[in-house]
Amino acid sequence: MRANRRKSAVGLVVAVLAVANLGQARVALAHCDTLGGPVVAAARVALERGDVTPVLKWVRPAAEGEIRAAFARAAAVRSLGPQARDLADTYFFETLVRIHREGEGAPYTGLKPAGEVEPAVAMADEALASGSVSRLADAIAADVAEGIRQRFTRAYEARKRADDNVTSGREFVEAYVEFTHYVERLHRDSTAGAAAHAADRGGAPVGHGH
Repeated sequence: MRANRRKSAVGLVVAVLAVANLGQARVALAHCDTLGGPVVAAARVALERGDVTPVLKWVRPAAEGEIRAAFARAAAVRSLGPQARDLADTYFFETLVRIHREGEGAPYTGLKPAGEVEPAVAMADEALASGSVSRLADAIAADVAEGIRQRFTRAYEARKRADDNVTSGREFVEAYVEFTHYVERLHRDSTAGAAAHAADRGGAPVGHGH
C-alpha cells in the first residue's frame, strides 16, 4: 500500500514538472493565474476541507471530471508528509488554473507570484470586498478620458498637416486609425453585455475574463 503511494508521489512529481513547463512565454499578467488570485484561493479551501466543490465553479462542466481526478490524486499524496503536501498542492493549483484559463480561451503560462496583479483588477477585487464600486469606476473613467484626449489631440494636430505632403498624410492616417479604433473598442466593450463576451469566447461565462 505504501509502495503504491510512493509510486503516486513520483508520478505526481512528473506531472507537476510537465504542467509547469507548458509555457514560459509571458503573454500578459492575469489575476486568475496568480498565487494570490481567487482560483488558487478556492483551491486552498478545497484541499483543506477535502472537498472539491469550491473549485468547480471555476471550470466548465466538460472539465469537471478532470478536476475531480486531479483533486483525488492530490488529496491522496498530501498525506505522505509536508513536502509531499506542498508538491500535491502545487500540482493541483497548476492543473486547476490551466484548465480555468483554457475555459476562458486564454493562454496558460504558469503560476505567477501573489503580488503580480494589474491595478485595475486589484481595485475590482477591493470593490467587491468593500461593497462600493465608486473608486474603481472613477479611476477607470479617468484613464479612459485621458486615453481619448491624447489620441484625439494627436489626430487633430496631424489633420492640419495631412495635405502638406505624403509623409504628413500618412502620419494623419496612422493617428486617425488609432484614435477611431480606440474609441470603437471602448464603445463596443462598454455596451456589450456579459452574454456577448461569453459568445466571443465560445460559451457561458466562467469566473472572470482576466
